[in-house]
Amino acid sequence: EPPSPRGIADEPTAATAATGRLPPPEDFTNVPGLGVQGIVEGHAVLVGRPRLLADAGIPLPSALSGALAEAEEHGRTAVVVAWDGEARGVFGVADAVKESSAAAVAELRALGLEPILLTGDNRAVAEAVAREVGIDEVHAEVLPENKVEVIKRLQAAGRVVAMVGDGVNDAAALATASLGLAMGTGTDAAIEASDLTLVRGDLKVTADAIRLSRRTLATIRGNLFWAFGYNVAALPLAASGLLNPMIAGAAMAFSSVFVVTNSLRLRAFT
Repeated sequence: EPPSPRGIADEPTAATAATGRLPPPEDFTNVPGLGVQGIVEGHAVLVGRPRLLADAGIPLPSALSGALAEAEEHGRTAVVVAWDGEARGVFGVADAVKESSAAAVAELRALGLEPILLTGDNRAVAEAVAREVGIDEVHAEVLPENKVEVIKRLQAAGRVVAMVGDGVNDAAALATASLGLAMGTGTDAAIEASDLTLVRGDLKVTADAIRLSRRTLATIRGNLFWAFGYNVAALPLAASGLLNPMIAGAAMAFSSVFVVTNSLRLRAFT
């Protein structure tokens, strides 16, 4: 008798509405890039990619193989479920692309950046999403360690790489990238590994963060240029005795006020 389909999560989902409260799994293990496994009400349950089941020596029946192929043909990520050493079902999962994503990619291109989609999803899903949002280069079906390899290859080619991610599988890539940006709505592992955390789970915030960073760097350079230029111009006057100490003190204070005021202009950034 197969176990109840309960026991994969303990928070409100569509499953809880259909089956009631979900019992927590025991011996839960996350297999990076492949899926999860655990003991639910005494049954050994695996949920994830077909490779997860293959590594456990669990074959896919022909009916489930057909369902898996059909799901991928329709641009869905196929998730296989097995318990007690037997494959029982296939779920077709499709991510809904946010309405703002295409505009966000366009903004990144306008900033002179080249967007790349790096995902563990199957290629059909990845390419469908890439077409929808306007991304040309796609790396699909990559495990967490492969994401790191892709980033290292780009860096070896002389590129400065910024990585945006929100999942556990993105943590290593976020840490490897020249700039790691984690979505604040993502996992703690991704946030901990990143250099910058974006409060909102909206890709458009990425473009805003880069524009603000560039504006901040330009302001710092402007302040340094003013400070050095101002002092270099005043040094000969002071050395020749043409600069009154009181005037020099007032001029130094004015220089500091200018730098602070110039920096405060960043508060008007939108």
